[in-house]
Amino acid sequence: MPNFVPLINNNMTPITPEALFTPALFAQAMDFSAYMQLSEQLVAEGRTSGPNQTEAYVYYTKLNLQRMKRLNKTVEVPAQLTELMKQKANNWRWITITEPWCGDAAQCVPVIEKLALATGGIQTHYILRDEHPAIMDAYLTNGGRSIPKLICLDEKGAEVFTWGPRPAVIQEVMNRLKADGVTEIATIVEAIQKAYNDDKQQGMYQEFVALLQELN
Repeated sequence: MPNFVPLINNNMTPITPEALFTPALFAQAMDFSAYMQLSEQLVAEGRTSGPNQTEAYVYYTKLNLQRMKRLNKTVEVPAQLTELMKQKANNWRWITITEPWCGDAAQCVPVIEKLALATGGIQTHYILRDEHPAIMDAYLTNGGRSIPKLICLDEKGAEVFTWGPRPAVIQEVMNRLKADGVTEIATIVEAIQKAYNDDKQQGMYQEFVALLQELN
């Protein structure tokens, strides 16, 4: 369902999705191949994207690249979802806000790309969160800049639906960790990645089916 949060510019004019997702934005956005190449380059140079160049973020970027490569080879979109996508998609554009250091993005972005490829006729674009704060701030999750965030636009640039930053089944694991008072980042990351591995993309598939079935 659409969840665009209309921002207000300095002239007190609402900023619409059409105003954010301009031809200039699409011209500088990456396709999936370019996003993978960026991740490869960052790992080769021993750094990551964005301002946080800590050893941990550099390590996660390397780990995430390995995960994306694996998912690129193993993800298979269910036939039911593929058929439903083909019925609903009509010259859509998918913009995904992401970062190479983000563990959720590493698990979800390859699936997003596979969904688009299986459907055909969907253009995918990838932009970095920290390079596009105005767009990110229009798509906050509970007030936070959580990623990945997928925004589906129709051929006129109007928002069709959004998805992200993680499947509900994964969020439940995070909620349990918080309820148990777990704060160690390494422990949280390990638990979340195990949950993704156990789920095998089923949470994402189910949520996309539900999203699509709600559309006219």
